[in-house]
Amino acid sequence: MIATIGLAIGIVFLAELGDKSQLMALTFALRYRWWVVLGGIAVATASVHVISVAIGHFLGAALPTAAIAVVAALTFLAVGVWTLRELVTGGSGEDEPPASRLVTTAPFFVVLSAFLLAELGDRTMFATAALATDNNWAAVWLGSTIGMVAADALAIAVGILVGKHLPERAIGFGSGLLFLFIGALTGLTTAAPALGVPAAIGLALLVPAAAGSVLWLLTSRSRGRTVLVSEAGPAGIEEARSEDRQ
Repeated sequence: MIATIGLAIGIVFLAELGDKSQLMALTFALRYRWWVVLGGIAVATASVHVISVAIGHFLGAALPTAAIAVVAALTFLAVGVWTLRELVTGGSGEDEPPASRLVTTAPFFVVLSAFLLAELGDRTMFATAALATDNNWAAVWLGSTIGMVAADALAIAVGILVGKHLPERAIGFGSGLLFLFIGALTGLTTAAPALGVPAAIGLALLVPAAAGSVLWLLTSRSRGRTVLVSEAGPAGIEEARSEDRQ
C-alpha cells in the first residue's frame, strides 16, 4: 500500500507540473488567503479522485467532459470580467481597489467549485482511474490527492511571493487577466482540440491582451478626466456630475 501511495503521488505530482491547475492556484492565491485556496483545492481534489477511483474508467466514458469544460471556461471568463469591471468602475484609491463580492462572500466555495469543474474529466482524473484498476483504490486516492495538492501548493507559494511585491490594484488586474486567459484556453482546447497546446495558448493570450488594452484606455481616460475636473474647481466637478447623470 505504501508503494502504491508513493507511485500515485509521483505520477500526479509530475502530471500537474505546468498544468492549468497550477496557474489557477497561483491566480486564486493572488486574491484569497493561502489556506483558503489550499483548503478548497484539497476538498475538490479529494472529491474528484474518490469518484475516479470508485467508478474508474467507466465514469470517464460516461462523463460529459466537453459540457463540463464549456461551463468551466464560461465560469473563468465571468470571474475575470467581474473582477476587472469592479476594479475599473469602483476604485477610489491607487492601492485600494473595491472589495469584489467574489472576495468577500465565501471564497472557499469559489475555489472549490472552480477546481471541481476544472478537474472533472481532466487527465489527472483518468490517470487516477487507470491506477485504481490494478492497485488498492484507497492508496491511489490518498496518493493522487496528496500529489495534486503538493503541486498546487508550489503555485500558491509563488502567488504569495509575487503578491508581497505588487500593489493591491496590480494584483487585482493581474488576477482578472489570468482568469480570462484560463477561460479562453479551456474553451479553445475543448472546442478545437486539433489546434494543439502551443497554438491554443497563443490564441488564448489574445483575450487578456485585448482586455488589458481596453482597460488601459479606460483608465487613461478616467485619470485624464479626473485631472481636468480637479483643475476646473467646483464648477468643473458640478459639470462632471451633470454629465454622469445624463
